[in-house]
Amino acid sequence: MASSCFRLIVLGDSTVGKSCLLHRFTEGRFPGPLHSDPTVGVDFFSRLVEIEPGKRVKLQLWDTAGQERFRSITRSYYRNSVGGLLVFDITNRRSFEHVKDWLEEAKMHVQPFQIVFLLVGHKCDLVSQREVTREEAEKLSSAFGMKYIETSAKDATNVEESFTILTRDIYELVKKGEITIQDGWEGVKSGQNGPMNKPVAGEPTGLKSATGSLCVCEQGI
Repeated sequence: MASSCFRLIVLGDSTVGKSCLLHRFTEGRFPGPLHSDPTVGVDFFSRLVEIEPGKRVKLQLWDTAGQERFRSITRSYYRNSVGGLLVFDITNRRSFEHVKDWLEEAKMHVQPFQIVFLLVGHKCDLVSQREVTREEAEKLSSAFGMKYIETSAKDATNVEESFTILTRDIYELVKKGEITIQDGWEGVKSGQNGPMNKPVAGEPTGLKSATGSLCVCEQGI
């Protein structure tokens, strides 16, 4: 597959730990409760990973606010995303019950394009406080046709794996031609067109904007 650029978005209720996951994945650190202010609007992270020998990926990751008052802002980012992490807190049953709402909203706004999801049960280190069993989370993910993984940003459990699994799934669909580059859509872009650092039509300005991209490319290019 030729060099390509993807966009990923992280969705879920406020306080489920989306930003903590992204900080752990991109910076190798856990911010902790004293530094976990709610995301305002949309924040941006990026990191290079290797999905298979000789093929590196630069991830462009959009961290969205979970509060209702920011939903009108974050919705505009759905359409130009090719993949998403649906995150809930295993110690907060309400966040699990809201997964369906986040999924339906994202699918509605991404149409007519395709978006690949991974269901993520976060804070798995808090075993004694668990309100959602692995079995029911796996049942839900199966019903939605997506994979499920449990993570902890605090102790780094499966953080790397969650982003890598989603990226590889998207990469394979692009190689098979099931996801293609299309005019007017920023979810998948040819790397030859350069980084996605220009505003996309319909996306609000004045936020922390993207300065990088998720690029799949051969090493040495």
